[in-house]
Amino acid sequence: QVQLVESGGGLVQPGGSLKLSCAASGFTFSRYFMSWYRQAPGKERELVATISIFGGTTNYADSVKGRFTISRDNAKNTVYLQMNSLKPEDTAVYYCKAIRAPDLVYWGQGTQVTVTS
Repeated sequence: QVQLVESGGGLVQPGGSLKLSCAASGFTFSRYFMSWYRQAPGKERELVATISIFGGTTNYADSVKGRFTISRDNAKNTVYLQMNSLKPEDTAVYYCKAIRAPDLVYWGQGTQVTVTS
């Protein structure tokens, strides 16, 4: 059974940090590109960051460049999102996504991140 389980979300003050994790099971994690998305209330889901199979290539949305870092540990079947200098506009549900082909796409259930003073 394929599972992507996010964790690490929570409530943080502006300027603070959080590290999200997404643990994968039920498929060959090391063969999948991984991404983090987020969806704020009333907004569409947006791409935050992506990482290639071996982690050599990463890409970020302009809104998070320089503040967020995506990484992966294929031995642990886990992808991470280190979020620093958090802003209120980063408040959203964060989802991880695994993709290998158009018909091989998996999503996690999401973890809430709330940035507020």
